[in-house]
Amino acid sequence: MRKMAKLSTFWRDVRGLSAVEFAILSPIMIAFYFGGVEISDVMTVDRRVTTVASATADIVAQATQINNNDITDVFTAASSIMQPYNAAGIQIVVSSVADNNGVPTVLWSDGFQTTPRGVGSTVNLPSGLLTPGGSVIMAEVTFVYDSPFADFYILNPVLTDTFYLKPRRVLQIPRIP
Repeated sequence: MRKMAKLSTFWRDVRGLSAVEFAILSPIMIAFYFGGVEISDVMTVDRRVTTVASATADIVAQATQINNNDITDVFTAASSIMQPYNAAGIQIVVSSVADNNGVPTVLWSDGFQTTPRGVGSTVNLPSGLLTPGGSVIMAEVTFVYDSPFADFYILNPVLTDTFYLKPRRVLQIPRIP
């Protein structure tokens, strides 16, 4: 009987209960906090990848012709959009795709920190995007997100986006060496 009384006293005693609850819940709450910060950061970087794709296609689509210096300037401007994030992980491919008897074919392509598409290669485009005799500027961006918390998990998401714009001032933008 005496043991039952001690056990009953033990169960009714609430001293230290808050400390125990805090010890149980604090790691979970800290994980939720850092997880929220990480998700927010990935979403911000994903928006920047979309902006890089959009800006790259937009700048090239405004040209009447493009040369090596112009492409270098486009890539410099586009990669600077990633600031303050490290642009070392970004890859950009900009291509001019034209209709070749109903087949989307690459007229020219340039790559930043990656290999460009092959001239004459075919590309899958969304339906109705390319009109006969017309062309499209296609900007493809890939970015490997490098988390500040990478030591705690192995996840490094690869963020990609592709943007299409029709040339504004000419039907096809020629690539001048």
